[in-house]
Amino acid sequence: MEDQLVQLLSATQTAQEGPRKQAEQQLQSLYTHQDFPIALVEIARHESVSLNIRQAALLYLKQVVLAGWSDSLEEFKGTFIIADPVKDKVRQQLLELATTDQLDRKLKTAASLVVSRIAGCDFPEQWPDLLSKLLSVIPTASDGQLHGALKVLDGLVEDSFNETQFFAVAKQLITVVYDIAINDARKPTLRALACSVFRKTLDILEMVLEDHKAEIKSFADEVLQEWIPFFIDIMKSRLPIPPTEEEEVEDAPNAEAYRGMVALKLQVVKVLMRIRSIFPAVLSPQTPVLFQATWEELVSLQGAYHQMYIIEERQSRLEDTDGLPYTLDFLVLEELDFMQACLRAPPVRAELEQQLQKATDATSTWVFEVMKLAVAYAQITTEEEGLWNFDVNIFLSEETSVTANYTSRTACGDLVIKLGEWLTEPTLQGLLAYARALYSSAEDWKAREAALYVLSQVLSDFQDVDKSISPDVATGFIEFINSAIQQEDIFLRARGYLVAGSLVKTSGNTLLQYAPAFLDACLKAIATDDSEVVQVSCIRSLQYYLQALPREIMVPLQQNIVTAISNYLHTQDVQILADSDDLMVTLVETLRDAILLDTTICVTGSGLDLLFTVATHGANNFQLTMLVNETFEDVAQAIASMGGDAYVHLCKKVLPSLTGAFDVANLTEEDALMNLAADLLVLLAEYGPEPLPPGFVSTTMPKVARILLHSEDEELLKSATTAVKNIISHDHQQIFEWRNDEGKHGLEVVLQIIARLLSPDVNDNAAGEVGALAAEFVEKAGHERLGPYLEELLRTVAARLGSATQAQFIQSLTLVFARLSLNHASEVVEFLANQNIDGQNGLQVVLAKWLENSINFAGYDEIRQNVIALSKLYDLKDPRLQAIHVKGELIPNTDGRIMTRSRAREKPDQWTIVPATLKILKVLIVELQSASGTGLDPAAAADLAEEGSNDDDDWEDEPNPFLDLGAGFTKEQLMAYAADDAPGMGRQKDDETQAFLVDFFKRAATTQGFAEEFAALTEEEQRRLQESAA
Repeated sequence: MEDQLVQLLSATQTAQEGPRKQAEQQLQSLYTHQDFPIALVEIARHESVSLNIRQAALLYLKQVVLAGWSDSLEEFKGTFIIADPVKDKVRQQLLELATTDQLDRKLKTAASLVVSRIAGCDFPEQWPDLLSKLLSVIPTASDGQLHGALKVLDGLVEDSFNETQFFAVAKQLITVVYDIAINDARKPTLRALACSVFRKTLDILEMVLEDHKAEIKSFADEVLQEWIPFFIDIMKSRLPIPPTEEEEVEDAPNAEAYRGMVALKLQVVKVLMRIRSIFPAVLSPQTPVLFQATWEELVSLQGAYHQMYIIEERQSRLEDTDGLPYTLDFLVLEELDFMQACLRAPPVRAELEQQLQKATDATSTWVFEVMKLAVAYAQITTEEEGLWNFDVNIFLSEETSVTANYTSRTACGDLVIKLGEWLTEPTLQGLLAYARALYSSAEDWKAREAALYVLSQVLSDFQDVDKSISPDVATGFIEFINSAIQQEDIFLRARGYLVAGSLVKTSGNTLLQYAPAFLDACLKAIATDDSEVVQVSCIRSLQYYLQALPREIMVPLQQNIVTAISNYLHTQDVQILADSDDLMVTLVETLRDAILLDTTICVTGSGLDLLFTVATHGANNFQLTMLVNETFEDVAQAIASMGGDAYVHLCKKVLPSLTGAFDVANLTEEDALMNLAADLLVLLAEYGPEPLPPGFVSTTMPKVARILLHSEDEELLKSATTAVKNIISHDHQQIFEWRNDEGKHGLEVVLQIIARLLSPDVNDNAAGEVGALAAEFVEKAGHERLGPYLEELLRTVAARLGSATQAQFIQSLTLVFARLSLNHASEVVEFLANQNIDGQNGLQVVLAKWLENSINFAGYDEIRQNVIALSKLYDLKDPRLQAIHVKGELIPNTDGRIMTRSRAREKPDQWTIVPATLKILKVLIVELQSASGTGLDPAAAADLAEEGSNDDDDWEDEPNPFLDLGAGFTKEQLMAYAADDAPGMGRQKDDETQAFLVDFFKRAATTQGFAEEFAALTEEEQRRLQESAA
C-alpha cells in the first residue's frame, strides 16, 4: 500500500489538473481503510522518500484525523473512520516521529501539529502517558528530539489542558522548560521555544485567576522568583555582530546564531509583557533594571538596525517554521513596546522624575535621549520608501493609521505619545531641542523627517483629547517646517506640509500669523508639486486648516480649495483611483470639510457635484459611502433649515444626479452605486419640508418603485423602503395624487410595494423597514382611503410577524400595531382576536412576538411609542389579553455543564409561561428602569474617570476592566458597551418616558387585579418597581 500511496501523493503535486484531481479522489476514497493512516505515518518516517512526499503524507494524515478521529473536532465529518487499535498505533508512531533526532525541521513541525490535534481529543483519557513521556524525554534529549518534544508540549499546553490536569503537573512542567531555557549549551531557538511554552502556561493561569486568586498569585510568585533573574540576564546580554546580507543569504553559522539569539530575546520580552498584563505587581519592583536593560539594548542596536533597514533592505517580519519571530525589526518593535510599558511603572517613574528635577536644560535630560532613540527608530525604512513611492495609497494608509502595519516607526510614535501624556512640556521641549540639534547637523533627510513624524503623532494625540501645544514650542518648530517644505526629498517635504497644518490646529491662535502663508503654499503644492505623495499630503493637510482656522479666513478660500481638489482629480485615472481606498477617503474628508464651511456652495458651486463624482467611483468603499452619507445629511439639514427656495434649488441640483445614478447602476449592474443613490434619497426626503417641492414624487417614485417591486438586493430594498416612508411622511398628498406610467394611483403602487415586501419571497432582512412604511402609510392614508385594503394589509402584517425571526424586522412589524394602539387599542385587539393565522388566533400570534421582543427594541421614538401602546393595552383590562399566554422568565440551566452549540440544540432554553397582561408589566418595569438612566451612577462614573487618569493602575494586580481591554472581555461584552441601546449603558435618561411610566404604575396600582399581578412578579421586579416608581 505504501508504494501505491507514494505514487498518488506524487501525482497530487503535478501541475496537470486531470491526474492531480484523480489522485486526490483516490486518496479520499482510502480514508476509511484502516491501513491508510499507518501507511501515511510510515511514508513520513521513511528517509528514502523525498521530503515533499513525506510532508504531503503528514498533510493527508492531518486531514484524515480532522475528518474522522473524534467528534470533538470542529472539522469532524460525522463518521468515526479510524478504529481504536489503529489509533493506538498512530499515536505511538507519530510521537516517535515528532521526537526523532535526525529529522527535517519542517517534517517535525508537521508531525507535531498532528500530534497536538490528536492530543486535543485524546489527552488524558485515551492517551494518559503522553505528558509523562514528554517530560521524561526533554531533560536529556538531543537537540533534534528536544525540538519535537517542545513542539508537542507547546500544542498540549495551548489546547489540551484543563485546570485540574494542569495544576497536577504544573511545577514539574515549568521546571522542565525552565531548565531548557537557562541552559546556555542548548541552541537559542530551543531555549526560545521553551520560553514560548512557559508563556502559554501563563495564559492558563490567567484563565483560572479569577476563581483562585490567592492560590494562583502564590504559585506565580514562587515560579516568577526563579524565572525573572533569567529574564534580566537575557535582557542585559548583547547580540553578536549581525551577519552581512551575503551571510544571511548563505545561511552561514553566524547568521543562524544571530537569528537564534534574536528569537530568544524576543520570546523573553513577550513573556515579560505577558507577566506585566497578568501579574504586574510581581514584575513592578524589577522594572527599573528591566527598563535600563531595554533602553541600553535599543541604543546598542541602532547602528545594526540603521544599516539593515534604513540603508539596506534586509528581509523583515520573518518567523521560522515554529512560528518564532527572528528578525531584528521584530525585536526592536517588542522592546519599544516593553519600554513604553515600563515607563508607566511607579518605580521607573519615581526614578525618572527624580533625574528630571536635577537637569539643567532640555538637552541634558533623559527625555532628550528618549527623543534621540525614538527618532532613530522612526526613520522611513528602505522598504517603506519603495512602497510609498510606488503607491501613494499605501503611504496614506500608514499616515492615517486606517490600514497601518504596526512597525517600529509607529511604536516610536506611541512611545512619545505616552511620554507626552505623562510629562507634556518636558516631552515637547525635549523633542524641540533634539530637532534643533538635527537640523543644525549633517544628518540626512530621513532623521529630520522622523523628528517631524514623531511631532505629528504627539499633535494627533493632543487633538484627540483637545489639548493645545504651548506657544513657545509651536513657534519653535516653524523654522524646521519652512526648511522641510523647501527640500528636494519628497517625504520630508510632504511631512513638512502635514505637520504645518497639524501644528496650526493644535496651537490655538498662536500661529494665526503663519497660517495663511502655510495654507497658500499648501494649495500651490497641490497644483504644482511634481510628487503625488506631496500633493496628497497637502490635500490631507487642508483638513487641519478647515477645522481650525476662523471662518472669515477660510470661507473666501472655499471655492479655491474645491477647485484644487477638482484639478487634482482631473489629472488622475478615476478607475485606478477607485482602487485606492484611503486616497478616496482622504479626498472625501477634505471635500466634506470644505463644503460644510458654507453649504450654499452645494447650490451655487461645484462642491456637491465633485463629492458625487468621487462617490460614484468609490461606491464599493464602505467608509467612503458612510462619509458621503454623513456629509449629505449635514448639507440637507443645513439647507432645509434656511427656508425659502433653498431646498427647492438643492433638489434641482441633486435629483438629476440621483435618478441618473439609478439608471447608470441599472445598466452597469453596479449595485453599490444604486445603494448609495437610495441612501442619499432617504436623507433628501427625510429633511425636506412639508409639503415637498412639486415634482419630487414624479421624479423619484418611478425609479424607487421599480427597485421595490423587482430588486433582490437586501440593503437596497431597505433603503428604498425608507425613502418611500419619508416621502409619505412629508407629502402623502403628492404621492397619492401621482400616477405611474400604467395609470395606477400612488396609493395602489404603495400597496403593491408593501404586499411584495411582506410576501415570503422577501426575507426578513430585506423587508426590515416595511413595518415603518406600513405604519406611516396606514396613518396618512386613513380608513376612508384604504377601505377594505386596510384589514387585508393588517392581516398580512400579522401573519408575517408570526414567522419573523430577525430582530429589526420583528420590531418594524410590531410597531404597525403599536402605533395603531396609541389611539385605537380596543379596535386593534378586536381585529386581531378575530383573525385566524395558520390555525392560531391572531391576538396570540402578534402579542407573543410583540411581548417577547419588546425589551430589545431600539430607537427612542420607537421605544416611547411601544411603551405607551403597551400601557394602553393593559388599561383595556380585556379578558382576552389575560387569556393569551406568552414566555415569561428564562429557566436557568442548573446542571453546571458548559452549554455548547450541540447541547443547545439538544436542550433548548426553557421559559415560564405567563398571561400577556403580566408580561406587559414585566416589560414596562424594564423600560422604567432604562428610562430612569440607571447605568453607571455619577459617583461610579467619577471613580472611573479618576482611575483612568492614573497610569500607575497598569501596574496593579486589579486592573480596571473599563480601561484594560486585555482583561479578557468577550466580543459580545465589548459590542454591548458600544451599542447605542446597550442595557444600562447606551440609553440615556428619558424623563418624558420615565414620568409617563411612573404615572401609569401609580394608576395601575389602584386597578382591580393589580395586587395579584404584583405578587406574581419576581422579587427583583418588585424591588425595581418600588424603587423606580417611588
